[in-house]
Amino acid sequence: MDIFLTYSLTATKYVLIILSVTILIRCLRSMLSDRYESETWAYIRLGRETLPVTHWENVIGRSRSADIRVDRKGVGRVHAILKRSDKGVWTIYDVFSRRGVWVNSVKVGPRGMNLDTGDVINLNGATVRFQDITTARRQKLEAQRTSAGKSVSPLGTILELSVFELFLLLQHAMTAQEEYLPSIGLAFGLLLALEWACYLSMRLMGRSGFEVETLAFYLTALGLSVAASSTPEDMYKQILLLTAAIVLFLLMGWWLRSLHRTTLMRTVFAVGALALLAVNVLASDVVFGARNWLEFGGYSFQPSELVKVAYLYVGASTLDRLYRKKNLFVFIAFSAACVIALALIGDFGTALVFFTCFLVISFMRSGSIATVLLAVAGAVMAGVLAVSARPYIGQRFASWGHVWDDIYGAGFQQSRAMSAAAGGGLFGKGAGSGWLKHIFAANTDLVFGMVCEEQGLIIGICAVLAVLAMAFFAVRSARHGRSAYYAIAACGAMSMLMVQMALNVFGSMDILPFTGVTFPFVSRGGSSLLSCWMLMAFLKGADTRRDASFVVKPVNTIEEYEVVYDAERDKYDYDDDGRGQA
Repeated sequence: MDIFLTYSLTATKYVLIILSVTILIRCLRSMLSDRYESETWAYIRLGRETLPVTHWENVIGRSRSADIRVDRKGVGRVHAILKRSDKGVWTIYDVFSRRGVWVNSVKVGPRGMNLDTGDVINLNGATVRFQDITTARRQKLEAQRTSAGKSVSPLGTILELSVFELFLLLQHAMTAQEEYLPSIGLAFGLLLALEWACYLSMRLMGRSGFEVETLAFYLTALGLSVAASSTPEDMYKQILLLTAAIVLFLLMGWWLRSLHRTTLMRTVFAVGALALLAVNVLASDVVFGARNWLEFGGYSFQPSELVKVAYLYVGASTLDRLYRKKNLFVFIAFSAACVIALALIGDFGTALVFFTCFLVISFMRSGSIATVLLAVAGAVMAGVLAVSARPYIGQRFASWGHVWDDIYGAGFQQSRAMSAAAGGGLFGKGAGSGWLKHIFAANTDLVFGMVCEEQGLIIGICAVLAVLAMAFFAVRSARHGRSAYYAIAACGAMSMLMVQMALNVFGSMDILPFTGVTFPFVSRGGSSLLSCWMLMAFLKGADTRRDASFVVKPVNTIEEYEVVYDAERDKYDYDDDGRGQA
């Protein structure tokens, strides 16, 4: 019987590796092969030239990087912002222009001016004409774009992911204690039910892109396996947290559908984040040199994880706010308050994650390398002061690269993590069969070593590549983003997750100083799981492929819009290429 179990466990290792690689390749193929075609929301007529308006927010100016380039004498590099509301109302704002922006001979004020089809816009002598399109026409153009998920079937990928999770469960069934089998089985069963419910609900809503969710569920499955190996007695709590994470992901996606509602609540989120950090500073107890946790009714949570979501929510801005220096200074003050609070509670790893996200947002908001370099210089000075004020941080830097010199002291955790990872080899020992789980923080700060020991280095690398794939997807989507808000929020979210992953992997392997941050989705911890899934909503909102995002309603076939389009055709005189004239 023991021989049969040994061979069965060995067979599952190879199956899990093949499935991991296949899932990753299928998601990457779908992300890379799908065409990122521009959406058309309106047109600008410049003489005989017709320029498509491809974003909800557009920079109008002489700069080569302007969304709508008007290369005429007198036009500023960044002259105006053209913005579309959720209800389809277009507004133009004047930014930094010397002689202002005029619409139908009326000067645009500080609050902007709404536009109608045929309005004439004067940019310091350069005249353009705004041309809106009807709903039917826009949706007909949208129906001509390639739908997401056409090159690689998302159904096939989700089926492979389900088989992967079943084989993980099979490994635990062979290694776990009998008393924990019901809770572990229920947890994996719920994970399967949630991912299929999520997939089917997306299909019912007309969504066809599912790569982001697939990669997130893959990492979550690895995290559930880590929890089942290290703390099987807490699986029922993990079930509740997993359900809450998926529900929050869907609620966050629904909330982001309205850009007006989203931006209107920025101040509320900022005040809530600062209040939560203030309570953390004042009310939390010191544990291992830091005060990261708050306890209520026997349950503990990490406020900084929820503040990550609020920070991105507040930091991302729409274009009409991006070019106001006052708003940038307010964001810098908010960022400083968050980082100072994290420093006071001793969570310097998370403070570094916040700071990196701040650099990404600052650069995307200002486009200024000088601003970023100034922030880095200030961070270096703050880091020197932190090391001086907190001796245990200095000890971590002192042991960096020398963990084997003191394997029973400063290098205890990392030396064990590296030994366990090496012991797992390429294929691992099997779920629940490792020994690193008995070391403190193995399932959180050292989780990469635990995954490599139990599932092997190949699956450990697949987990890293899954996060990298989502980061690449965020950058690629940002170039075509409907709104600066979604683009900045998606890139900011992935910068957070990328830095967390790098600090966790390289810290546990002694390539970087050990900072004690979690691996996204994989490390055990309810607060981290909740924040990671909520951050995925930002990434999903930035997806501009047809029928892929939360933000816009899906369209059907071209034929279904022919009747409506023909009925509205009298309103506009459309050219053969689809551009209209008033």
